[in-house]
Parts: sequence; C-alpha cells; structure tokens
Amino acid sequence: MDKIVILDFGGQYCHLISRRIRDFGVRAEVVPSNTSAKLLLADKSIKGIILSGGARSVYEKGAPKFDKDILNLSIPVFGICYGHQLIAHLMGGKVVSGKSGEYGLMKLNIKNEEEILARLGKSKNVWMNHRDIVVQLPKLFVSVASTEHSKIAVFANKKQKVFGVQFHPEVSHTEKGDQILKNFVFDICKCKKSWTSTLVAQNLTKETRGVIGKEKAIIGLSGGVDSSVAAALVGKAIGKKLVAVYVDTGLMRDGETKFIEETFRKKNLNLKIVRAEKQFLRALKGVSSPEQKRKIIGKLFVDIFYKIAKKEQAIFLIQGTIYSDRIESGLTKHSSKIKSHHNVGGLPKNLKMKLYEPLKDLYKDEVRKIARELGLPKEITIRQVFPGPGLAVRIIGEITPERVKIVRQAGKIIEEELRETKFWKNIWMSFAVLLPIKSVGIQGDERSYKYPVVVRIVESRDAMTANFSKIPFSILEKISTRITNEVREVNRVVYDITNKPPATMEWE
Repeated sequence: MDKIVILDFGGQYCHLISRRIRDFGVRAEVVPSNTSAKLLLADKSIKGIILSGGARSVYEKGAPKFDKDILNLSIPVFGICYGHQLIAHLMGGKVVSGKSGEYGLMKLNIKNEEEILARLGKSKNVWMNHRDIVVQLPKLFVSVASTEHSKIAVFANKKQKVFGVQFHPEVSHTEKGDQILKNFVFDICKCKKSWTSTLVAQNLTKETRGVIGKEKAIIGLSGGVDSSVAAALVGKAIGKKLVAVYVDTGLMRDGETKFIEETFRKKNLNLKIVRAEKQFLRALKGVSSPEQKRKIIGKLFVDIFYKIAKKEQAIFLIQGTIYSDRIESGLTKHSSKIKSHHNVGGLPKNLKMKLYEPLKDLYKDEVRKIARELGLPKEITIRQVFPGPGLAVRIIGEITPERVKIVRQAGKIIEEELRETKFWKNIWMSFAVLLPIKSVGIQGDERSYKYPVVVRIVESRDAMTANFSKIPFSILEKISTRITNEVREVNRVVYDITNKPPATMEWE
C-alpha cells in the first residue's frame, strides 16, 4: 500500500496534512521529525515525504531539524511553512525574520504553474502563519511563486524533486489547497488510492482483539460520535466483556440521558447509567479556571470508572480520544498546549487501569465514516460535537445550577431553530455560551439587569480549523428573540464571528 509520511515539527496543522491525504484515499502516517533517512528508505511503501510546519525559528536553540540525507533518497520531499524554511536553511539558503509577519489570507502570485502548483492559475489566496521568511535559495532551487512579503513563497528543485511552500495548503482557508497536495501525492509521488474506511474499521477491530484479549473493559460513553464509535468498535471486537458507562453529570444537553438510554439499549450494549449531578456540581462550586474545571471533571469521571471497573473486574479503560484532542493538548515534543482535553488532560498520571484509545490516530470525519461502516444510527453519525466536560466549558466563570439551566435552554433553542433551515447540514457545532457579566436592558417597559448569551455557530471539515457560519440575520434574529423571550435570565444575545484560528471552537 502506497504511503506518504509526514515529519512532525510540532505545528498545530501537522495532522491536517495526514487527514487531507487520507481523504484522497492514500495512507498517510505522521512520524517524529528526527526519523532517520535509513529508516525511511527501508520502508518501500513510502512514496513521498512531507515536512510539517512548526512554531520555532530555524535559528532558535533546540529547534527541531531533520536528517539531511532524506533529500538524497530519490523520494520526493515537500516542505510546508517551517519545513519550507528548514529545507532552505539546511541546504545553504538564508532565512531571516521578516519586517512584518504574514497571518491569515495572503495573495499568492504564481510565476510557474507546473508540478507542485499545476492547475492553480495565476494567483490564489493562501493561509499564512509565519514571521520568518526565505530570502536566499540554495543552489539548483528556483522561486516559483511569491506574496507581498515573501518573495520566495514557493520554491522547487525539479532535479531532486524537492519543493517548499511558505503557506499552509492543508488548511481549508487556502484556495485550491487540496489541489496542491494532490499534485504532490499523485503527480509527483505517483501514489495509488488504497485507503478506505472499511479497511480502517477491519484493522482497528483486529487490533482491539489483540490488545484486550480475554480481559474486560469499560468505556465512558458520552453519546457523542467519538465515544459511540469507540463503544461500537470495541463491543464488536470483545462483545459483552465491554461495559459502557454513561455518567449524567448534570452538565449534559437537554434530553441527553434519555437519548443515550434509548439509543444504546437498542444496540444491545452492556450499558450502565450513573446519575452524578450533585457530585459534579458540588466539586465545581466556586471554580472559575477553565483548566481547573477540566481537571476536576476528568478526575471525577476516573473515580467513577475505577469504582465500576473494580466491581466488573475490568482491566482496560477505553476512551474515544481522537487526534484533534491530542494535538490541542500538546501531543508532540515541539507542539504547543492549547487546552487540556477531558480525555487527555483529565487523566491521572498514575492511572490504575490500562488505557486503550482505538481512535487516537483518526480525525473526526474518519470517525463519522467508521460510524456508518459499523451501522450506527444516523442520529449518532451526524450528531454535532459535544465536549467531554459538557456545558461546563460553555459557562465562563463559576458553574451554578442556574447558569447550567440558562446555557442548556439557550443551546436547545439554537439547535431547534437551525434544524429547520437548509444550513443545518453544513454546521459543525452550534451552541450558547454564558458570560459571567450582566448588562442593562429593557423588558416589559422596565429596566432589566441580566446575562448576555453568546451564540457560536461554526462550519468545519476537521475541527482543526473552522469558519463562523454566515447565517442570515433573519435566522439569528429569530434565535435572539426566542432566547430573550424564553430564558428569563437573559436580556441580550451576541453572535461570535471569530474563525479558528485565532479562536478555538469552544470558549474554554
């Protein structure tokens, strides 16, 4: 099976590259940046090598490097952002800190529409995220595209089949970004399609049987697509030896517990429901720090799992952790930590159970495909993403029963109104955020002093990047009117028009 490997230099977008390539039907694998040329050469399935972006400067002490011999393997190499700069630097070119950085969309002017830039036309808007720039190329390298601030925004060495781009083709904001990656994967590397969701599901089922064997396992089931797929996958592999535990934290969506019970009883899953609202709200009383909230919630989950695991004599703890969770939690040596995800940062270092995360190397869209492969109901496969800590991350500041009620009611209204529109199928997430402030309003011809609610609606392909949804004002107005009319504690509604990046999906 043909394969593309990505050397990971710690960039937040690194695994988007892998995800895009898998989308094309080609196997992609992320490996450490210091992987040797000898090791890569030994794997005859490797048809191309990509150097990812990263947060460091090539001149910075301790900045990650790569084995230069990789450029002499007769395997095509493609550098992206930091990878682009590093190739130039290590091959004798010059990289400097630019007078101004390039962040966001920039116009790329294409001089030579060949090979890596084939079928792009004369100009495209591309997503930049850098300050350092290449100002002098190594021998045999030529510049084939530029931007206002980066005169060498794309370079090529046709003889060695080495290419570099200063921008991020893997990010959805880049026009024809997929085409650039396809040019590399198919035209330059000559890869053949062979990567399918059926094959992934089969391999994971086989892997699960091998890992767990004859032991028993428990899984934290939230009702989201990730934990549902993990439960279905592991259940298929080991049957009744899997115990699915749903914890009602009091921080769930409206009607969530009933939905979970009805859905998974039908799937003949060994399901246990734990009602722990008082326990969670008591532990979170007075806590405002987002990170502390996540840690507390994670610990409470683990404590509950320990108790059930002991009773069931389960050895393994299964989690529906996916790649985007791990990336934002600081997965690699060189990557930055954005936030602690419930599945990642909430676990104790001395976990008393064996942790198994069958979906840890998959992306959200791949998980949805596997859900369909496993025959999960449509209600699960198309469900909007819901965070592990629940509504706790949608309440800024202290969590109280009143605030939980407000954000749950508002979130329900948002979903109800959007479900009736043609825009629903394109929405990745839609929810309400409660701010820890109050504002003056007029309700019933009287002064009111109540909470504002933020409406967040985003569209995304992979959760690594996202755009706020351009919902018509008429729909937003209806949502606003219903929230201020039906949620007594709210007198103001605002709409979040921030993309990811610079924002995250959630607010905490």
